Amino acid sequence: MFDNIELSVSSYDTAWVAMVPSPDCPETPCFPECTKWILENQLGDGSWSLPHGNPLLVKDALSSTLACILALKRWGIGEEQINKGLRFIELNSASVTDNEQHKPIGFDIIFPGMIEYAKDLDLNLPLKPTDINSMLHRRALELTSGGGKNLEGRRAYLAYVSEGIGKLQDWEMAMKYQRKNGSLFNSPSTTAAAFIHIQDAECLHYIRSLLQKFGNAVPTIYPLDIYARLSMVDALERLGIDRHFRKERKFVLDETYRFWLQGEEEIFSDNATCALAFRILRLNGYDVSLDTLNQFSEDHFSNSLGGYLKDSGAALELYRAMQLSYPGESLLEKQNSRTSYFLKQGLSNVSLCGDRLRKNIIGEVHDALNFPDHANLQRLAIRRRIKHYATDDTRILKTSYRCSTIGNQDFLKLAVEDFNICQSIQREEFKHIERWVVERRLDKLKFARQKEAYCYFSAGATLFAPELSDARMSWAKNGVLTTVVDDFFDVGGSEEELVNLIELIERWDVNGSADFCSEEVEIIYSAIHSTVSEIGDKSFGWQGRDVKSHVIKIWLDLLKSMLTEAQWSSNKSVPTLDEYMTTAHVSFALGPIVLPALYFVGPKLSEEVAGHPELLNLYKVMSTCGRLLNDWRSFKRESEEGKLNAVSLYMIHSGGALTEEEAIEHFKGLIDSQRRQLLQLVLQEKDSIIPRPCKDLFWNMIKILHTFYMKDDGFTSNEMRKVVKATINEPISLDEL
Repeated sequence: MFDNIELSVSSYDTAWVAMVPSPDCPETPCFPECTKWILENQLGDGSWSLPHGNPLLVKDALSSTLACILALKRWGIGEEQINKGLRFIELNSASVTDNEQHKPIGFDIIFPGMIEYAKDLDLNLPLKPTDINSMLHRRALELTSGGGKNLEGRRAYLAYVSEGIGKLQDWEMAMKYQRKNGSLFNSPSTTAAAFIHIQDAECLHYIRSLLQKFGNAVPTIYPLDIYARLSMVDALERLGIDRHFRKERKFVLDETYRFWLQGEEEIFSDNATCALAFRILRLNGYDVSLDTLNQFSEDHFSNSLGGYLKDSGAALELYRAMQLSYPGESLLEKQNSRTSYFLKQGLSNVSLCGDRLRKNIIGEVHDALNFPDHANLQRLAIRRRIKHYATDDTRILKTSYRCSTIGNQDFLKLAVEDFNICQSIQREEFKHIERWVVERRLDKLKFARQKEAYCYFSAGATLFAPELSDARMSWAKNGVLTTVVDDFFDVGGSEEELVNLIELIERWDVNGSADFCSEEVEIIYSAIHSTVSEIGDKSFGWQGRDVKSHVIKIWLDLLKSMLTEAQWSSNKSVPTLDEYMTTAHVSFALGPIVLPALYFVGPKLSEEVAGHPELLNLYKVMSTCGRLLNDWRSFKRESEEGKLNAVSLYMIHSGGALTEEEAIEHFKGLIDSQRRQLLQLVLQEKDSIIPRPCKDLFWNMIKILHTFYMKDDGFTSNEMRKVVKATINEPISLDEL
């Protein structure tokens, strides 16, 4: 499927190609093989259309059928087929004016235009005169109405539906849209109409190249290879099964990047393809510059054909691409709000959501608006994507078509099977975590929140491949322990106990119970000691060395930062914001969760790399973003409890010059800036020595935090309980999709 993109044949476009006269003998067809195809491919009901068509696509069938009838009549052949086609039109004539039927692009111009051409051929159509007059009147209105602010978009639209305008067309204007391959809009029907009227040699060359490739019939759009392959890569990634096709993905991405650098017209002439290429290439570490991406200029989309047609599919691709902006890429940020507004309008208007035939896109638009990329956990996103994935993804241009890489049943089956296999493994791992909590007596600590489900969920929702079990267990166990320790330093322990715990971790190997000043200290120390030792033992298999000393240091940094904050609290100290953040980004406790897990995702990390400034910066930016997010969302609760955080300190040190709302807006801007900075650090490969699988863990954590804090302090509240339960315990049934 990566090698061979299969496009459905278009009887509509083939009919227009069949109408092209020979340049040497205008009274004979230039492509008799197309007329032969039409004669041999009429359906049993008399129509020419996609087999097994949707009942909402009768207008499409009528348009294709009339085009085929005209092609046969033009060359005086196929009387039997013409009569059967006319019978189909007569039986379905009511659909012409049925507003419940989906209208292909340009139907109100093209279908009446073909009716006029039928008159020129002395062909009587079995349509009511009132319906014909109504359609001709609607066509006249559409041709004479202005484009308003979107004049350029309207010009593109009128050029695209040239076959319906015929002799009335401004062909000089229409030919401005001719592409390097000789086509107009990569559309065989538009290109054929152009050659019929102005005999442009490049148009003829394009049509001939199509027939050399496809034989005696043509698709409704070509080329589509780059978009189709990128759509396939995108589907595999978003269904969670791309890891099974690494070699094939790499080939497609390298080839697309080569085309990108060459300025390939197939990419840059289409909004959806350009946005999709930008997003997938940037996500996979390719250097795609915003300077090259002129498609995102403020007015480009609204003035394009897709903008004029209110193409929600293209708008959705633009919106997704804009989620990946780096600091300073303000052009994307401005366009983001415009595209978001367009999509929100579309949710309340089905016609803006592609059409009623593709209800799945409504779900995708809803998800894109409600779950931005930085708050979209892979496992939850995969589950939603499987739900919305349409296996009969018939697409509509001037006629309907299908593509083998879009809406593929095999993808869906593999995704469901893979999801359930991964989930069954995770279910057993979570049972182990629950047993481990009891075995380590952590459930005996009454002051501690019992959040093992959340902690395991945060690991399983992002590190879901079966082979990453060690990374998940390290992440989840350290998540449980950091939650316990946070509560111990916050409310559960005295200063003596806190100091005692730090001293014990510094000494590491402790022999007797006399060293513990309380049972709580013994339980916490023992749990940390056994977990870190287990990580050290397992690291040999992944790294060929024991990383235990590094993990001990990570834990000591956390405990000492928490002690500093506890002393601030007991002494009623008010640190400066800088002093607070220097300590607070460490005390936010992401270090023991993320950093040890780096050793279990595949690449070998030397001591030098593990302590490299690039890795330390990734950790600092992630932790700073997380701390600010936490302090924003928990500000009101912590203020009521008399606790200081970044927001309250910022207001205190402003001397009363700032309101609560102003302070919060300031921190929301900082969070956004830190998040974009981290995204750039993770995605950019130039001058980076940290392997991408390791860098991904920092971005995974940001996604987890934004999910937990989407509405409030989600880790403290219980709103996500159902989500957590479903992710771990509820398999997907293919029969229910």
